[in-house]
Amino acid sequence: MQKIVYENNNDERLDTYLSKIFPDLSRSQIKKHIENKEILVNQKNVKAGYALHNNDEITILNLEQPQINLMPQDIPLDIIYENEDYAIINKPQGMVVHPAVGNYDGTLVNALLYRIKHLSDINGEYRPGIVHRLDKDTSGLIVIAKNDKSHRELAKQIETKECKRYYLALVEGVVREDGVVNKNLARSPNDRKKFAVCGDKVGKTATTIYKVVESFKDYTLLECELKTGRTHQIRVHCQYINHPIVGDVVYGYKKQKFNTKGQLLHAYKLQLKDPRTQEIKIFECPLPNYFETILEKLRKMDK
Repeated sequence: MQKIVYENNNDERLDTYLSKIFPDLSRSQIKKHIENKEILVNQKNVKAGYALHNNDEITILNLEQPQINLMPQDIPLDIIYENEDYAIINKPQGMVVHPAVGNYDGTLVNALLYRIKHLSDINGEYRPGIVHRLDKDTSGLIVIAKNDKSHRELAKQIETKECKRYYLALVEGVVREDGVVNKNLARSPNDRKKFAVCGDKVGKTATTIYKVVESFKDYTLLECELKTGRTHQIRVHCQYINHPIVGDVVYGYKKQKFNTKGQLLHAYKLQLKDPRTQEIKIFECPLPNYFETILEKLRKMDK
């Protein structure tokens, strides 16, 4: 059974909404599930054309999804640190964290299953060891739990903000001063794969602190600290302040000056408390070469 809370106010049809969430299923298949009373809204039987309202709870009792054959794969991993409880991985740009529709192999999880003998299973069979996520095209540090006890402790640190996560982002335009974005996020009403800033009474709270690290003629390198960990948070908040991240064609400019394979966003520093020793640990990793190369070009252009 799966439950989804609808977070919009645009009266979208139930079958239309579900077809975006489950792209591998046709509209007719979804309609059949609804007619078979396998999909309920607020615990009631509804029709496929039911107009969803904000905070409607969709309960899915039996929705066929493709089975994922999760296999260990010999994929290189940059392990920054490792002990008996957890590992810190420097994830490269372009790597998906865990298998899902459209990405069944080549993920971080596939690599972890090959390299690390024991992983926590709190997040289910498709996300072993995964405490938090990074977007596919966001590079940098991610913590992996090797057992359930450390997983619960690390997840709690993220929830209580005791675990601190810092990113470097190259954004469009000149940011004049440091600041804070404290704006709720929810799925975009126009594209269910995207997120957008919404009103204070809808969506989920999201706070990003940003500081100017280096300024260029038309760009700014920012350090962004996550106070919450919402999907696409930094990318959406940078778009909101009119300084989208370079290389982000989803939330930024469609035409990019630099030939990047994704957004120039790197999780460069992670601070946590060791679950066993309670010692404060700080991990850092340098910018990827492609990111540093663009910064060097900008420095030369500004001379």
